Parts: sequence; C-alpha cells; structure tokens
Amino acid sequence: MLKIRLLVAALAMTGSLSASGAESLPASAPAPENNPTTAEKVSLGKMLYHDPRLSSTGTVACASCHNTMLGGEDNRPNSMGVNGQTGGRSAPTVWNAAFNAVQFWDGRAASLEEQAAGPVTNPIEMGMKSWDDVVARLKTIEGYQDAFEKAFGKDSISKDNATKAIAAYERTLITPNSAYDKYVEGNTNAMTEQQVRGMKKAVEIGCTSCHSGPAFNGAGMFQKFPVNSNGYFEAQYHFQKDLGRAEVTKSDADKHFWKVPTLRNVALTAPYFHNGSVKTLDRAVWLMAKLQLNKELSDAEVADIVAFLNALSGEFPTQSMPHLPGTPGSSFN
Repeated sequence: MLKIRLLVAALAMTGSLSASGAESLPASAPAPENNPTTAEKVSLGKMLYHDPRLSSTGTVACASCHNTMLGGEDNRPNSMGVNGQTGGRSAPTVWNAAFNAVQFWDGRAASLEEQAAGPVTNPIEMGMKSWDDVVARLKTIEGYQDAFEKAFGKDSISKDNATKAIAAYERTLITPNSAYDKYVEGNTNAMTEQQVRGMKKAVEIGCTSCHSGPAFNGAGMFQKFPVNSNGYFEAQYHFQKDLGRAEVTKSDADKHFWKVPTLRNVALTAPYFHNGSVKTLDRAVWLMAKLQLNKELSDAEVADIVAFLNALSGEFPTQSMPHLPGTPGSSFN
C-alpha cells in the first residue's frame, strides 16, 4: 500500500520520529491494467503534452500551465488559456500527480487518463470544440501517425490513445529522494534540526491528519476549506467564492470541499490554495493553522514548518524537450 503510517503515536510517546514510522516516496508509479507503461507511449505522451497544436489557437499546451521545467505548474494565481482567458483556479502541480487518487481540485477525474481529456476541450483552457477535431488534426500530421503506430499499432490515432499516452508520460514525473525521504530511510543527517522541529510541529498540530500518505495528499481525501470561517480573511482571499466539489456533485453538502493537495515540492508551487490568492508559503502555513485547525502559530513555529516543507522538495528527473512532428510546407489549420 502507498499509505504512510501517521507519526502521531510515535511522536506522542517518544517525542521523536522513528524512521520506521513513515515511508518514502516510491520512485515509480503503478499503471492501470488497461494502460501499461511503455517507452513508446511515454515518448508519444511527451510530444502531445508539449504540443500547443492540441489547442484551438495553437498557443496553449498542457505544459503551458503544468511546466515540468518548474514545479509542475505555472506560478500564476490563475492559469492563462486560449485568447488570454483565465479561469478561477490555480493549476495543480503535475509532479507526483500519479499518486493522486483523484485529479483536479474538485476531484472530478478519477484517473490521469480522464484528467488529460478535460482541458483540451475546455473553452477557457485549450478551446478545441471536440476531441473529434483534435483527432482529425493529429491525423493530418504524418509524424503523429508514425508515433501512434509505434505506441498503439496501425490506425490508432484516437482520443482514448492520446489520453493514455499523456497519462503514461505523466506517470514518469516522480520526484523521490527528498531530504525527508532520505531521513525516513535512515539518514538522520538528511534533515536539519529546524526541519525536524517543523515536522514534529506539523504532526503535533494535526497537519498530517489530512496531508497523509507518501505524497502527503490524503489518499483521495476531500476536506472542507476553510473549516473555520473568518470574514476578515474571506474579504482578503475570497476562499469561499468558489463552491469547490459542489460544482461537480451539485450537492450543498459538498460546498467548499476540495481534494487534499500534495505537499511534495510545495515550496516551489506558489501562489497557494485553489484560487492562488496567497503569495507566500509562510502565510499559507499560518492561514492553514488558523482556518483549519484553529491554531495560532508563532513566527518561529511557522518558520520551522516551512523549513520542513522545503525538505519535501525531491529530485526532478531530467526533462529533455521532444521534437514535435512538423507539417512541412503548411500550417496545421
């Protein structure tokens, strides 16, 4: 199982972390039975992920909002789609998304394959009218005919295979070997004293009751945010303007519920929260303690937790940019 054993009991009894009480991030992600990972799929998926021709204007690729040269998102409060449009939510990181039980902030996709299909036909994001139009466009590009054949066989350009390829590529985007991973594997010098203090404080105040598992993402948990309403902070950050999961389920019981996001590489993914309204990690930590746990943290405690969160930044696999298949002598549309 990928589920990490919470550290609460060990810390309560001993005041220290036992290296056997947690698991490091796996170096690879499991693939579903209907989409086993192959080198050919990953190569095709990398091309599709970086190709802006999957958008109506030829200007927006998956990588535009989920930049693998950075923290797997775009460091914007709200990502920019076709024709300069922006939505109301901040792009989640693609790094380690393979360990999410559900995808998108509101959990409306159950898999990476399902997630990959959404933005392409979203009118604000990539703006294609339909996947039939996407498939028709890909079929006019000879290089894609070859790449799909290598990955899936003859005459295989389809929505299903395109999303499978993108998902296969995304399952390679894993960032193991963080200072935290090395620490729980037994290297007690891998984390600084401040980072260890911050880890203990995060467990003590209850952060890991939601941010659990090797990816610190709650294994598919949804959590209300904010738990403790505060008019002063709402006026500043507008957290409750978006109904969250209720936009999908249409149930009042799901208002302001969100997928618990990963804390892996969180130091690299500012700004924070579903609407990108908080610019700095220290402010985000303080607000989470206040609004979720009803805890008032000191500046020193915030600094310690931020130091610990920095210890969750892993090693990023080298990303070589794909050579996209061209359309010699003509444009794609």
